[in-house]
Amino acid sequence: MMPQTMEMEAPAAGSQPVIELDGLSVKFGGREILKDLRISLSGRTLGLLGPNGAGKSTLIQTLLGFCPIAGGTARVLGHDISHERGKVRSIVGYMPENDALIANMTAVSFVRMMGELSGLPSEAALERAHEVLFYVGLGEARYRPLGTYSLGMKQLAKLAQAIVHGPRLLILDEPSNGLDPPARQRMIRLIRNMKESGHMHLLLCSHLLRDVEETCEEVLILKKGRIVHHANLEAERRADKRFVEIETSGSAAAELAEDLGRIGCTCQVVTPARFKMTVPAEFDLKEVYRLAEARELQLRRLNYRRDTLEDIFLKAMTD
Repeated sequence: MMPQTMEMEAPAAGSQPVIELDGLSVKFGGREILKDLRISLSGRTLGLLGPNGAGKSTLIQTLLGFCPIAGGTARVLGHDISHERGKVRSIVGYMPENDALIANMTAVSFVRMMGELSGLPSEAALERAHEVLFYVGLGEARYRPLGTYSLGMKQLAKLAQAIVHGPRLLILDEPSNGLDPPARQRMIRLIRNMKESGHMHLLLCSHLLRDVEETCEEVLILKKGRIVHHANLEAERRADKRFVEIETSGSAAAELAEDLGRIGCTCQVVTPARFKMTVPAEFDLKEVYRLAEARELQLRRLNYRRDTLEDIFLKAMTD
């Protein structure tokens, strides 16, 4: 659970979009970095993906009010980022990718200071600093200087300062970056706990697709400053679609896929010898063998599977 004094009323599901982008554009030095982004995101946990240079960090910095807007606007939990900048920052917690810690400060002093900068009274900031440091697992090390912390401990300290003021939206930029497997699992477990507590929304930006797939309900993919894909992962999981991957001999995958398309399957040819298909609930796999036999085609492999986030991401990058 989140620390008791940090609890707040969970927003009603679907009552308000978490992030709304309405024609948002951002330029640096005459170069357009974000290009007419238009979308409304309402999931409890949102994943932000894209290759290097896609505009992910720029979008985060823009939502925090650090980048000038060239066109359009954006809202965070209903608040305009241009005209209500102070309000937005008071309800958002931010865990940056790069270290922003003060090496000679103890963890509790640093987190207390960040709480005060977020608007908490001094005594309340100190109380919450202790609470969140215990919550993330740094309670026994809270009086140590941050400069003596390991990489994993520094990541946890960055998380602690991001949640000390009880934000309604927590932005996590590469939270498991550089962590060893046990430390990564600890970070993912904390993210899941915060998600399940229902006290805040989370926006997770990561190049590790597995982290996003394990924690997020909704995903937004950027490429060259544009939105190239938006997926509701929870809806796709609930749909429980049946996916089949088929590999044939020779290079006749397209012909077999076309035959299957005529009887209600949705097929995507991957290579001349391989394709994926989504099959209707009532579909009998014997039809695959019947059609392959009719074409005198040998089947080398037939696997049940579901689309992974990696499949979705790679398809978005090639479209």
